[in-house]
Amino acid sequence: MVFSAPIRLWLLPNAVLLAALSLWGVARYPHLPHRIPQHISIGGVDAWTERSIGSAFVLVFLFIGVTGLLTACAELTLRVTPHSELPDGATSFAPALVRSSLNRPRTRASALRSARALLALNACIGISLMIGCGVLWRSAPEPQVSGWLFTAMVAPILVGTALTIASAARDRQAPVN
Repeated sequence: MVFSAPIRLWLLPNAVLLAALSLWGVARYPHLPHRIPQHISIGGVDAWTERSIGSAFVLVFLFIGVTGLLTACAELTLRVTPHSELPDGATSFAPALVRSSLNRPRTRASALRSARALLALNACIGISLMIGCGVLWRSAPEPQVSGWLFTAMVAPILVGTALTIASAARDRQAPVN
């Protein structure tokens, strides 16, 4: 898939994270115990599974899927015609319910900000999943998980979400030309 020039650079951190996760996982896989964590809660590991490519790399596969989804959303955001470029009365024929459900960016600049915010959110999700991989890919089958793990995994996602919301709020405050 060929991506728009404005988001190629913003895909770079996600590609680096994906490569780092993949290389780290490949290096760790031969040293993993036969049973690895399947589910980790605040109280520690509460489910185990046999080591396999699927179970060991589930977080990498999840990051690949999320990256594909958020990259597609960023690309589509850039392809939508912004309000500022619509001809006068272009949406007046649509019922009010349809007009209110069309969430177009106001300008090309706000579309670009939104696309970048989505890719930044994706990188934050990758950082969170990298922290999870640190627990999943431990050499010893230790059921205890540090209490800070939940906070460490959620914090980057909250930062990325805040950036995305701030981008959307800025778009809503900007006047339509």
